[in-house]
Amino acid sequence: MLKIENVSYSVGNKRILDGINLEVQRGTIHSILGANGTGKTTLGYVIMGLSGYKVTEGKIYFEGEDITDLSITERARRGITLAWQYSTPFEGITVKDYLSIAARQSGYDYNEALKRVGLDPTKHLHRNYDETLSGGERKRIELAAIIAMRPKLAILDEPDSGIDALSMENIAHVISSMRKDGTTVLLISHNYKVAQIADLSSTLCNGKILITGNPDKVAEFFESQCEECNHVNNPIIDRITNLKS
Repeated sequence: MLKIENVSYSVGNKRILDGINLEVQRGTIHSILGANGTGKTTLGYVIMGLSGYKVTEGKIYFEGEDITDLSITERARRGITLAWQYSTPFEGITVKDYLSIAARQSGYDYNEALKRVGLDPTKHLHRNYDETLSGGERKRIELAAIIAMRPKLAILDEPDSGIDALSMENIAHVISSMRKDGTTVLLISHNYKVAQIADLSSTLCNGKILITGNPDKVAEFFESQCEECNHVNNPIIDRITNLKS
C-alpha cells in the first residue's frame, strides 16, 4: 500500500531522514520504533505531506501512485490521515462537533468510536474539546476520530503519549482492531512494548532504518542496543540487518 523509496529530508545542512526505504502492506500494522530525536515524527510528517516537510530526495508511493509532490489535502483525499503526538485542543467546539466532522464522509457512528477508546459518550460528547480535557482524554478522542474517519492509512504518532499504563492495553486493542475496519496502521513509538503489537516492525536511528522484521526481535534489538545510544557516530548505524520471523 505504502512504498517509500530512498527518501531523505534535510533542514539546511542537517539530514533528518537519510535514504529511508520502507514498505507497509495493506491490512497490517507496521511499527516504527526509535528513541526521541531519531526522525520518527519527521517521517510521519513527510508521508502526510505537511507544509515544510517536502522530501529532499526519493519517492513516496501510495496504492501505486506517486504522491511525493501532492499536498496534504490531496493525500487526505486519497485516504491518509495522521494522529499527532500531542493532541491540539480546539476552542469553541464540542467533542461531538469534532467527531461529527471526522465521521462526515464515512458515516461511522461516533458514539461507538468513543466507546471503543474507553470513553462514555454521555459524559464526553457535550464537553468542549479544549484544555479542560486531560491530555489522555484528548488523545483518546483523537483516536476515536481516526476510527470514525475509517481512513485507508492511519499514521499514529506516539499513541501512548499521555495515556496511563493501565489504559495502554485498551489502546493497543483498539489499534489492533482498526485492521478489521480496513485501516492500515503505521505506528510510531519509542515504547518497544507498544511497537510489539505490530505485524512488522522497523527500528529508526539517526534518520536511518536499521532493521525490519519480527516485532519481538526488533524490540529486543532496540532494548539492548538503541535505548542508550546518543545517535551520534554510532557504530550500529552501518549494521543494516533484515530480521525475518
